[in-house]
Amino acid sequence: MKVNSSNTQAFNLNNVDPEDIDDVLVKIERSFNISLEDTSRKDVKTFGKLCDIVVEKVKQTNNDSCTTQQAFYKIRNAINSTVSPPKELVKPQTKLADIFPRETRLEVIAEIEKEMGFKINLLQPKQGVVGTFVFVLMASVVGFFYQPVMAVIGLVVAFAGLLLAGKFGKELKVKTLGDLAEKVAREHHIKCRRDAATINRAEIAQKIKELFSTSLYLEPSVLTRDAKF
Repeated sequence: MKVNSSNTQAFNLNNVDPEDIDDVLVKIERSFNISLEDTSRKDVKTFGKLCDIVVEKVKQTNNDSCTTQQAFYKIRNAINSTVSPPKELVKPQTKLADIFPRETRLEVIAEIEKEMGFKINLLQPKQGVVGTFVFVLMASVVGFFYQPVMAVIGLVVAFAGLLLAGKFGKELKVKTLGDLAEKVAREHHIKCRRDAATINRAEIAQKIKELFSTSLYLEPSVLTRDAKF
């Protein structure tokens, strides 16, 4: 979903599926280690208000250090502990494909996640594979009106295929170590900090904006403080 960035003031988050909004709120809770369960959707009328609520709920001591930089160091240490690549390879501009060869990618990334202490959600299946199973799923739903038995078989195949594709997919969601550091910093903000008792409060609103824009495929420019839920 792409939104015309020239009309930012008129943008309304009510146009987004509420379930998708809820998914982003879960990501915010996980990233900042907070709970939004006591926050009524009726009280959160704008994107700016949501950011203010998150800032208020985060109790860590303020520290101006850059979380993305700390995320990079954490990733680098995990890579050095598990893969031991040449030192010149572990730089922000390094392509992940050069560090994680396809043939060992699942195992190596699993080891890195173990070292880091959380999932980095880096891999995905090929879009063509996903598209095939989605087509089978849709065809099976329609098939209930004509061949119910075959439709059930189709649904089982589609769901099993999507599950296995998600589990064993080897496509990288981002291209470079720098991209991965940014991804980890927005999705696991507190866990990336060198000292989990601190946080850079000036970064919070920006990381929330990044979570919304990447999860909902929105132009960042539409997520102004006045954007309405």
